[in-house]
Amino acid sequence: MNSVIVVFNSRNETLYFAQSLKNQGILCQIINTPKEAGPACGISVKISQNILEIAKNILMNKPFRTFVGIFKMLISGGRTSLEKLY
Repeated sequence: MNSVIVVFNSRNETLYFAQSLKNQGILCQIINTPKEAGPACGISVKISQNILEIAKNILMNKPFRTFVGIFKMLISGGRTSLEKLY
C-alpha cells in the first residue's frame, strides 16, 4: 500500500480532518509528522494513496487554514523521504 500523509500546522485541524475521513468510512491513522515535512504541529494523518481524491475534496470543502500539504512517504533503507503531491 502506498501511503501519503496530510500535514497541518494545527493539531485541531489535523484531528478534524481525520474525523472527517472516518465519518465517511475511510481508514486513516494519526502519526508523528516526519521532520522532512518541515515545521508542522507534530502529528499528521496517514492515508492510502487510493483515496487521495476524496481527501482533496474534503480539503477543498472545509475551511482548513493551516493545511501544509500532502506528501507521499518513501521509505528506503530505514530512511524516510517525502515527495510533495499537493
